[in-house]
Amino acid sequence: MEDAQIGAQEHPDSVPEEGEDAMTSVGPPSCPPAMTEEEHQELQEKLIKVEDEILTLSQVLAAKEKQLAEIKRKLGITPLNELKQNFTKTWQEVTTSTARTSETLSQAGLKATAAFSNMGSAITRKFEDVRNAPTFKTFEGRVETLKTKMTPSASTSDPDDQYSSPPPTDEPLHPQPLDSPNDSPMH
Repeated sequence: MEDAQIGAQEHPDSVPEEGEDAMTSVGPPSCPPAMTEEEHQELQEKLIKVEDEILTLSQVLAAKEKQLAEIKRKLGITPLNELKQNFTKTWQEVTTSTARTSETLSQAGLKATAAFSNMGSAITRKFEDVRNAPTFKTFEGRVETLKTKMTPSASTSDPDDQYSSPPPTDEPLHPQPLDSPNDSPMH
């Protein structure tokens, strides 16, 4: 313990240990060279006074916020109602503002178009990256394999399978009569 005190005396700039008070470990603050003891004491008093004022103002602000919340509750004003009112007010300001010219809106439209175009290009690039990824290629191969297995073909179709389609033929769907109208009947 004595070694720690001697070390603290030898190194007054050392950082106090956990639980150790900075004022007691370093000692009273010395006055900066350009400041007298009286000026230092005066500033210390001002510091304490300002800290007290800040604490008082914080307490007053908390009390006022509580009072505000109580008044709003009694009036039936909810955060959602406030949001709606703010939105309505902002919308009215935007629509009635004379500062909005057609040129400004046109420029905004062009910027929005460019932004959507850039976003679309980025999405397209991302889809291409995903499509070219090995994982997607593996997935695509498996889907193709399933598709091949599930699609009936002429060589693999089961004649007893009621769900398979009949094999393709070159015969027309509606049979035509064998006699042509130009042929004369035989008597």
